Amino acid sequence: MYRIALARACYIPGRVTRPHGILNLTRHIAQSAVPGQTSTTPDPSRVKETLEQIIRVDHAGEFGAARIYAGQLAVLRSTKEGPVIQEMADQEIEHQEMFNKLIVEHRVRPTALSPIWNVAGWALGAGSALLGKEAAMAVTVAVETVIGEHYNDQLRSMNDLGMVGPEYAYIRETIKKYRDDELHHLEIGLKHDAEQAPMYSVLSEAVKAG
Repeated sequence: MYRIALARACYIPGRVTRPHGILNLTRHIAQSAVPGQTSTTPDPSRVKETLEQIIRVDHAGEFGAARIYAGQLAVLRSTKEGPVIQEMADQEIEHQEMFNKLIVEHRVRPTALSPIWNVAGWALGAGSALLGKEAAMAVTVAVETVIGEHYNDQLRSMNDLGMVGPEYAYIRETIKKYRDDELHHLEIGLKHDAEQAPMYSVLSEAVKAG
């Protein structure tokens, strides 16, 4: 099952090459399992630093993703892709609200780049949509690939630090759920002809790098 495979996904360092087709893509993402839980007692200072970094990065990432979908909806809301984009946007807003809560609870300072993401995210979404729904979906695939990899990298880091006890269950389960949501968005983008976008590979790599 697709969802089961995604639940076992782990980040693979280095550049991700694009497999052909949805089935190959999901197999690629789920190639290796997260290592077994360690019994090492986590270092409190490293735990605090890691949690703050995770919350800050994910808060910024979800805000940026929400702005991208807002830009796409400004152009494509009335098209047949509008409801699909709206569904993905609603999930991003849900993610954003959760990290808004966590950033306050854990007293984490948000990234100073939020004002830039506010404008740049919307512009990327609207600009890609103006090129056509295929380009918009290509941006979705690229962005969600990066976010999914970040979430898997964070789970790996928590595991390596021994942050596997019940006190960390909430943040781990939140990351796993949101990762699966993002990779589901990736699948939706592929199903809606992302790979048919003009200069798909160039557009995808530019978004991932940016």
